[in-house]
Order: sequence, then C-alpha cells, then structure tokens
Amino acid sequence: MKRFIFTAAILISCLSFKLANAQVHLSVGINIGAQPEWGPTGYDHVDYYYIPDVDAYYDVPAHQYVYFQNHAWIHAAFLPGPYRNYDMYHGYKVVVNQPNPWMHHADIRTRYASYRGRRDQAVIRDSHDARYRNHWHEDNGNHGRGHGDHGDHGDHGDHGHGHDHDH
Repeated sequence: MKRFIFTAAILISCLSFKLANAQVHLSVGINIGAQPEWGPTGYDHVDYYYIPDVDAYYDVPAHQYVYFQNHAWIHAAFLPGPYRNYDMYHGYKVVVNQPNPWMHHADIRTRYASYRGRRDQAVIRDSHDARYRNHWHEDNGNHGRGHGDHGDHGDHGDHGHGHDHDH
C-alpha cells in the first residue's frame, strides 16, 4: 500500500511539473502586449528588433535600445544623441528572435542592409487587428520620434519582407 501511495505521489508530482512547465512556456511564447506601438505587425512573439537605419537593436522584453558606442554594447532607454529623434514609426524594423543578436552583428547588418531607408512597414499603432487592442504603450511625451506618437501617419502596408522568423 505504501508503494502505491509513493508511486501515485511521484506520478502526480511529474504531471504537476509538466503542467507548470507548459504554463511557463505559454506565458513567454506570446508577447504582443510587450511590443511597442511602433513595432511591425504580424508577430505574436518578438525578442528584438534590428533597426537598419540606426544600426541598433531594440530589446522588446526590457523596453531598451542596444547600440554600439565607445567600443561596448550599451543598453539604454533612448537611442544615442545623433539618433534621438529617429522616427521609429516610419523606419524599418527587422524581427530577430535569437539571444543577444549583437553578438552576430556583422552578419545581421550585412543581411539586412538593403532595408535601410525603407518606409513601407505597417506598425501596431495603425493596425486594426484585434490582437493589438491592448498592446504595450509608452507615452513619455516625445511625439513622433520613436516614443508614444499619437499622430496619424497612415498604414503603409507591410509586405512581409525583411523579418527573421527564427524561433
């Protein structure tokens, strides 16, 4: 009888662990609500955006930019001075779902160099898709330049080009 109870307890523990593990995986599998309103439409999960125009990244979960300055990769709330007023709503963003993409920066920069200057990407703010109804919204008063713009810039249509779908 003790063996039966012990076996049952182990079995229940294993099932509980698998269910808990599945719930954790689900909660990190979709992060639409964490994506900024200037992010491109069409992605249920994004780790980073590569921004070819400024040669930098945006860390979606941390809500921080990552850029190379003074021989080091910097994590900051804003882009560096020369790019501080960069228009994130109209600049092209490439989805990169791999850990620490800056560690492979030369490859990423080369791969997406042709997207510099492109302005034809639909952004979450302009989408009518119900998935984005309650997306993350940063409003710090920096209107139109990468943070919390509410002006009408129209939907420019994303043709699905330039995105890294690695998961």
